[in-house]
Amino acid sequence: MQPGDGVRPLVKAIENAKKSVQIVIFRFDRLEIEKALDDAVKRGVSVDALIAFTNRGGEKNLRKLETRFLERGIKVARTADDLVRYHGKMMIVDGKELALLGFNYTRLDTERSRSFGVITREKDLVEQALALFDADCKRRPYKPASARFLVSPLNARAELAKLIRSAKKELLIYDVRITDPEMIHLLEDRAGDGVEVRVIGKMAEHSSQVSLRKLAKLRLHTRIIIRDRKEVFLGSQSLRELELDARREIGIIFDDAQAIEAVIKVFEDDWKGATVAAGDDAEDIERPAAAKVAKKVAKSVTKILPPVAPVVEEVMREVLRSDNGAAIDHEDLEETVKIAVKQAVKQAVRDVVEDAVEQQREPEA
Repeated sequence: MQPGDGVRPLVKAIENAKKSVQIVIFRFDRLEIEKALDDAVKRGVSVDALIAFTNRGGEKNLRKLETRFLERGIKVARTADDLVRYHGKMMIVDGKELALLGFNYTRLDTERSRSFGVITREKDLVEQALALFDADCKRRPYKPASARFLVSPLNARAELAKLIRSAKKELLIYDVRITDPEMIHLLEDRAGDGVEVRVIGKMAEHSSQVSLRKLAKLRLHTRIIIRDRKEVFLGSQSLRELELDARREIGIIFDDAQAIEAVIKVFEDDWKGATVAAGDDAEDIERPAAAKVAKKVAKSVTKILPPVAPVVEEVMREVLRSDNGAAIDHEDLEETVKIAVKQAVKQAVRDVVEDAVEQQREPEA
């Protein structure tokens, strides 16, 4: 639990490693972990690090980390850039123990933010983590094989929807920002059927049947869903389209009674100290500003866009040459180009806007 436990459980796990440590990194500034990994290499442990190709701070710090790791004998792989972002956080020790984290290896996340991590030796979860690590290191496809190991953009949406639908009495949720229409509809549907739905965090327009509060004093970073006090989802994905469908996010669903009881206690304490209905006011305040930014951006973009026709003509010539002059239907081409351009622009805008907003909200970790 963060803040509180800090990185000591992770350092201890590395210190106890006999054969191997595999670690996935998005952000990193905890020197205790870096030293523990260095010491592990010195005693003959094989250490592999999978480092995100970029984060909001850019590549500079990540590349420095890579260099330090390589100098210490740590094997380094870099994630592919086919997804908007590689945001998962996990560590596997000796192929037997998985630490699945909602927080980064940073002081911001472990000292000033509410977050959680879980350490498990459950064989199916560890095996899936190993398979994902291997696939992403080698940039090969990963095929989910467990309903309890959630990987975006592959099976997380379906499994989280299933978890929400299965609630009979209660859903307790920590989420930085719930904006996905399908997930909001599911939450409202469960609330309409009498399920108590309480959310600590932010949520787009929703019915009054969903209770919403803002975490006080601490920065909210965790993503948690507690279903009927019997199952818990813990991971890096929020209930929003970007993190369900366009980024690598990792989470698990567990049912350990003792762990669930501990998480519920923290949630109830946070709920008591939280600010009531802050999310609705925040949404109302943000709308005018968002509209103003969008209008200015659109106006500026249209001014600097090059003429479309020459670009289309040049690409067509190139494609036709490579395809030996195959005929292309003009209507099909027009529709296909529209869709492709729309998707490309949407993806670019989504990532840039998210980074700009988050940069204003918090210091770089």
